Amino acid sequence: MRTYKIAAIPADGIGPEVIDAGSEVLSVLAQRAGDVRFDMTWFDWGSAYYKKNGVMMPEDGLEQLKPFDAIYFGAVGAPDVPDHITLWGLRLPICQGFDQYANVRPTKIIPGVTSPLRNVGVGDLDWVIVRENSEGEYSGHGGRAHRGMPEEVGTEVAIFTRVGVTRIMRYAFKLAQSRPRKFLTVVTKSNAQRFGMVMWDEIAAEVAQEFPDVTWDKMLVDAMTVRMVKNPQSLDTIVATNLHADILSDLAGALAGSLGVAPTANIDPERRFPSMFEPIHGSAFDITGKGIANPVATFWTASQMLDHLGEHDASARLMRAVEKVCADGILTPDVGGNATTKEVTEAVCDAIRGDNA
Repeated sequence: MRTYKIAAIPADGIGPEVIDAGSEVLSVLAQRAGDVRFDMTWFDWGSAYYKKNGVMMPEDGLEQLKPFDAIYFGAVGAPDVPDHITLWGLRLPICQGFDQYANVRPTKIIPGVTSPLRNVGVGDLDWVIVRENSEGEYSGHGGRAHRGMPEEVGTEVAIFTRVGVTRIMRYAFKLAQSRPRKFLTVVTKSNAQRFGMVMWDEIAAEVAQEFPDVTWDKMLVDAMTVRMVKNPQSLDTIVATNLHADILSDLAGALAGSLGVAPTANIDPERRFPSMFEPIHGSAFDITGKGIANPVATFWTASQMLDHLGEHDASARLMRAVEKVCADGILTPDVGGNATTKEVTEAVCDAIRGDNA
């Protein structure tokens, strides 16, 4: 029996709803496999914890998480707590503290989910966006001076290091190499940002020499948005900075039908620390408690977690179940259906039980 220790942090908004759904699906997967078990430990960190304690998680939070094999994360953010407090108080300290420098965001059109793009269907949009997750525009360097004065100044310093850029570029080339098309697009803004972004371009060319079987091209980030919309078939694996990939991956999720089907993995490729898996969609307080949150992104990121843990059969079984349920039209309102979170979850669990592949 293989046992994996999973730290569940549902956090805010619809996070508890979708992580509960994900936990149920993992339990059914374990029963179906018969030789694996997921030992879930729940942490009540988040905005409610902040309102009681003045911090989003305990001071020793990272130490508490270190023994786990993976972290299953819901969403962070609340209407009555400033976003920079929630993000920098919980999610980013975990990503940066555990050096989860590769943020991996697969996107594809799932059968049964309609893309807003005209004449684009299953197979036409199948991407993986690799986001540098440890530095860049979200490095946390900068400050404010002369607050409240007419001459007030705010600086946000983007930090790009050769080590940081090289390791994410190598990760992206390896990922592209593992995919059938072996094709990578490097996204920067090196025409206007002539230091860090030019360094990105130069390092991409250097790392490319290690992967002669990978074809690659490069795009300016503004032109990339146009290419994603007008020619999605021309893209496969994409690598970009922390900010650029953050924005592009939200666009990718929308083009695939909804952020409700968009997953992400925060990976420490060297496996020194636990990696963290979460849906992209955020806390979505406008639908919290209504029972209609789309759990598909949370299931898909569970599939990423299973792959990371080496449970490839369970990962594939989960994605087959998700695609079957969506193709059968059991969809939440964000993708044009009328099913509840519970109904989608139950249908996926039934599909897992009936999967004989």
